[in-house]
Amino acid sequence: MAKLVFIRHGQSQWNLSNQFTGWVDVDLSEEGVKQAQNAGHLLQEEGIDFDQAYTSVLTRAIKTLHYALEGCGQLWVPEEKTWRLNERHYGALQGLNKEETADKYGEEQVHIWRRSYDTLPPLLSADDEGSAAQDRRYADLDPRAIPGGENLKVTLERVIPFWEDKIAPDLIAGKNVIIAAHGNSLRALTKYIEDISDADIMDVEMATGQPVVYDLDSQLKIVNKKKLG
Repeated sequence: MAKLVFIRHGQSQWNLSNQFTGWVDVDLSEEGVKQAQNAGHLLQEEGIDFDQAYTSVLTRAIKTLHYALEGCGQLWVPEEKTWRLNERHYGALQGLNKEETADKYGEEQVHIWRRSYDTLPPLLSADDEGSAAQDRRYADLDPRAIPGGENLKVTLERVIPFWEDKIAPDLIAGKNVIIAAHGNSLRALTKYIEDISDADIMDVEMATGQPVVYDLDSQLKIVNKKKLG
């Protein structure tokens, strides 16, 4: 039986200031650092020995992984970073204050942009300031793979190939895996492995810095799930 741990990154500076973040590379806040360190202590108490770690290419997730692994004495565990575990791309909403955006477009419209499974936000073009197409960490990607904005459905579609190619084979081989990523990329994985409906996934929340531990059998069926702390 393998263990799979999800950790949404600790509070970021833009979580604190209530801004849409997405693929913008925002650092952890002081509280976020504490949350990530506490996640490590919780994992140490749980006594899980990890074999492989995965994270996104965004600083807040990478640092959360490192703080958590350091906290449980396993900073040496092999890790792989991938853009496929990035947060959902919020398009032209990135950087905007959520409350001010609701005042401008209406709370109902912003709620649809944030929570609808298949409604896209206003998109960025490759030439727009802040486009990921201008970021060298994505230079090796086919330009058509770089989004101008995503909903949860599109996020799921780019996360699942990485699950199938890397994460699932590790778990089937009996390895214990930790993934430090983002609210929406982890919600996408949660939807997939728990077979949650399109409607019900909208009510699923991932708390910052809280480890979620799954016990999976050899067919990757969930035997047990618990949230630490």
